[in-house]
This record gives sequence, C-alpha cells and structure tokens, in this order.
Amino acid sequence: MLEYHQFGLGLTALAVSFAVCLLIVLSQKWHGKLSHDHDLDGVQKVHTTAVPRIGGIGVIAGVLLGLALFQMLAPAGIDPMHSADIRLLLLASLPAFLAGLIEDFTKRVSVRVRLAATAMSALIASAALGATLTELDIWGVDSLLVFAPFAIIVTAVVVAGGSNAINIIDGFNGLSGSTIIIMSAGLAAVGLQHGDNLVVAVGALCIGATLGFLALNYPFGKLFLGDGGAYFLGFLVSEMAVLLLVRNPSVNAWQVLAICGYPVIEVLFSMYRRRVIQNVSPGAPDALHLHTLVFRRLVYKHVRRDASRPWNRNAGVVCFIAPAVAMCVAVSVIAGASAPVSLAIVVAQLALYIAVYGRLVRGRWGVAGRAGADAVSASANASSSS
Repeated sequence: MLEYHQFGLGLTALAVSFAVCLLIVLSQKWHGKLSHDHDLDGVQKVHTTAVPRIGGIGVIAGVLLGLALFQMLAPAGIDPMHSADIRLLLLASLPAFLAGLIEDFTKRVSVRVRLAATAMSALIASAALGATLTELDIWGVDSLLVFAPFAIIVTAVVVAGGSNAINIIDGFNGLSGSTIIIMSAGLAAVGLQHGDNLVVAVGALCIGATLGFLALNYPFGKLFLGDGGAYFLGFLVSEMAVLLLVRNPSVNAWQVLAICGYPVIEVLFSMYRRRVIQNVSPGAPDALHLHTLVFRRLVYKHVRRDASRPWNRNAGVVCFIAPAVAMCVAVSVIAGASAPVSLAIVVAQLALYIAVYGRLVRGRWGVAGRAGADAVSASANASSSS
C-alpha cells in the first residue's frame, strides 16, 4: 500500500511541475528580459536560442504543491510520507534555492556565495532534522566525526559540494535532469530496502518534479533548470544521501557515494584538472567537462546536423551519458550492500571516467601522463579559439 502512496506523491509532483513549467514557457514574452539566458557566447554555452533559465521555479512548485495537494487528496488520517519532516527539509532548502534563483535573474551571484548559501541550508537541515553525518566508513575520519562541530562542518561541505556538482553537469538538455532522476531512484531504492519512508518520499518528489520539468527541457530545450533548480535538486539529493546514512546505520557510505558517483567524480576531477594541470582557479569556467567532450567528440561525429531539428545534437549528449550512469547506479543498488564491494564500484567508476576522458581528449586509450596534460591544455586552447 505504501508504494502506491509514493507513486501518487510523485505523480502529483510531476503534474504540478509540468503545469508551472509550461506556464513559464508560455509567458516568457513578459519575463524573458529577466529570465532568458542571453549569454549565448559563453565558454560553456552550446545552445543557439535564448530561453528561460528559471525551470527551478517549476521544480520547487512541483515539490511544494505536489506534497500539499497529495495530502489534501489522501484519505483522512493517512500520512505515511513524513510530511512534517519534508516541510522542514524544504524550508532548509530555501537559502540554496534563492541564491541560485537570484543568479538566474541577475547573473551576479558568485559561486562562493551560492556555495555558502547551500552550506547554510545544510546547517539548517542538521539542526531541524538531525541530518548530520557521524560515519563515513573512512578510517581516521570517523573518529573525528564523533565531535559535533567537525561533523556539522563535514556535512555542510558534503551537501554544498554535492549540490554544486549537479550545477556543474547542467550543460545539455536532459543531462542534469536525467542524472537527478537516476540518483534519486537509486537512493530511494536503498531507502525502500531498509524501510526508510522519508527518503523514499523525498525521492518520489524529486523524480516527479524533475520529470515535469524534463517534459519541457528534453529534447527541445524550451526551458532550462537554471542555478536555482540545480542547487535545489542537488540539495535534496545530497540530503537524501545524508538522511539515508544517518537514519540507517547499516547502509555504508561507499554505496551512497557509488550511487552519486558521476557528478561527484566530475567536480573533483575538474578541480584537479584546473588546479594541477591547467594551473587556473578551480572555479574558472571552461569547455573541458566530460559532457562537453562527449558533445564535441562523439555527438558531432555520430549525430548528423539537421536544420529542421537544431536541438538534436544538444539532446544527443544524454544518450551517451545517462545509460552509463544508470548502469553504475543499478550495480551499486544491487551489489553495494557490502562496503568493500561499494568501494570497488567507486574505484571502477573513477577508472572508467578517467579512461573515457583521456580517450576523448587524446584520441586513444591509456592513462594520462604529461602527454595527457598537454592534450588537455591543447584542447582548452582549441575551445577558446573555436
């Protein structure tokens, strides 16, 4: 019976999210001056038409109103979804969402400010829900997590970093949305295995609201998620991971990391690449993320340009990445209950990422050395001049 309630919750969030996102698209002539992404020449831009980048409004509406409507329609006395806890979690998400949304409208909120706002959201969730990590299955670190201040700081860093990771991969139609859905489904599946209805309910809301947005985003790109949507959904998925560990001590942290592997590896590798290989600021934008290389090296080669469908190459990126992400998450859910197995899955994902990245940059398989660094630098120069 509980599964039907969760399905209904997700379906309600989908309907509301789609309705609000459709309204945003249909009304853009009134708000487009503020909401459109007019910077079509940015280093990370691949779209050719200005469209609204405030899909996050539709997503948060889907979650908020979806939960409220579902409670109104549900039979009296039935509340299997921990709705009070979800409302507290949504309240905690506001600093992260608002910082991103203000950036969507003004283009003047720095990454540092957005990260600080997301860390503040994590602190609120720690206080309101007890969502504070006390164990990460890392020798030495777990002994330090017994000290509450250290544990709270680590949790804030983990949540802020996870939220920013979703923003990092938000570059092509359907990519961040499909990743959110896959990761939410994976975390919810583990929650279902352990009877954690709160994590499952948040997962259902994330999946439903994101699907409603994707109906306008993929494949045609009529609406973008924006920083508000990316940080909001990133925060919810990161908090799902934290709550899953806090509320279920038998779940190991490596399994959770394996489920969230793709965006986490992307942001960590990007920081290493920028600082160590390119010697630039880790926050500097560039066109050398994995999804950008997939677009330039694979999509351009295998997807023919079609003037009648100018979105087809943009939409092709997710066809290469999403199946791999889904496979990794499925393996993590099915076989990741053991910490050593989950650790092996994380290492395998990292090795696969580095191998594929190196293949796309250099045109051949192998471990990147100095030649790999030179290739990255050469590709960066090519990106800036193209």
